[in-house]
Amino acid sequence: MLLNDVKIRKAKARGKPYKLSDGDGMFLYVHTNGSKYWRFKYRYNGKEKLLAIGVYPEVNLAAARDRRAAARKELAAGNDPAAVKKETKRVALLKSENTFEVIAREWHQSNLHTWTPKHGANIIKRLEGDIFPKIGNRPITEVSAPELLSALRAVEKRGALDLTQTIAQYCGRVFSYAIATGRGERNPAMDLRGALKTPIRKHHAHLKAQELPEYLERLEKYDGDPQTKLALKMLLLTFVRTTELRGAEWQEINWDSAEWRIPAERMKMKDPHIVPLSKQAIAILRELQNHSGNRQHIFPNHHKPSSFMSENTMLYALYRMGYHSRTTGHGFRATASTILNENGFAPDVIERQLAHAERNKVRAAYNHAQYLPERRKMMQWWGNYIDKVKNNTDKIIVFG
Repeated sequence: MLLNDVKIRKAKARGKPYKLSDGDGMFLYVHTNGSKYWRFKYRYNGKEKLLAIGVYPEVNLAAARDRRAAARKELAAGNDPAAVKKETKRVALLKSENTFEVIAREWHQSNLHTWTPKHGANIIKRLEGDIFPKIGNRPITEVSAPELLSALRAVEKRGALDLTQTIAQYCGRVFSYAIATGRGERNPAMDLRGALKTPIRKHHAHLKAQELPEYLERLEKYDGDPQTKLALKMLLLTFVRTTELRGAEWQEINWDSAEWRIPAERMKMKDPHIVPLSKQAIAILRELQNHSGNRQHIFPNHHKPSSFMSENTMLYALYRMGYHSRTTGHGFRATASTILNENGFAPDVIERQLAHAERNKVRAAYNHAQYLPERRKMMQWWGNYIDKVKNNTDKIIVFG
């Protein structure tokens, strides 16, 4: 006789366990403490086996019958229901352990040593704020391109187009890491090319060649802090990034070889960089020795002795000189690049001196010294060029 809900509820504990059959191999096993378990008895490959299909009342009669039907279907297909259940649990556990968030955090930890603490913290902050709430709990093999796009579009709608592109790159690296470690199958980030809005790149304001004479004249007349004035001169002569100049230390200067060797940890691209020093740059450094020769930093912070020049110091000096919106400290890199290209220097030599990223990471390890003889010649030419512009304000200077 088939079971019903009333019969099941009224089944009480006895001195020993007993069974209530529902037919087709399924029965309710009533324990001595009153707990009730659904079981399915079947034969597979000639052996009698027992499958646990739930606990009453969490699994009611209708649900238990559905599970029995599913088990019988597996048997009809030639499968062992117990083996199928075990595999289903294994896959579910694997998915729970290999969610996007779990693998993203593992990828982050494995690469943490390659980033500055600030950059590493920023990466995980972006993922936690914009990606994990959307797809973090999804098995990484099941995240589709449309799902990822939806998460990124939420960032895009805030108008943060550059950030959207950056986060998309982080996600792409997580998927690649999953594939490399055997837990991913494909990288849906690769399918998003063209689907996100492209940021409009704004170039740094910079001076043209014909504007240099006036700028140099104003710089000579600048009556602010002498160290700031010398920093602006040094920035123009070396066209390094402002952060690289501000953090410069005396120990990085090699007077014998007339070189400034910037260590990898202070460079944007994390590769060491050599700046050949022209005679003009050496003269400025000699003058700076009178101001900070006994300090760690060439451009020390007047208010924080252990630190270096504030990031706004040179920018505000440019404002005072009348160059608000006309140029920035970073703009001198574009000024130098343009003039050097126009005067016949090889683009590869210029790019290397600008310390732009090398796409080939093997080559990048050796690039700090690449084209060094040509760069020495170019940097001295540049120092001479600046002197000629300063001394011949009515002439256009050309290579030669």
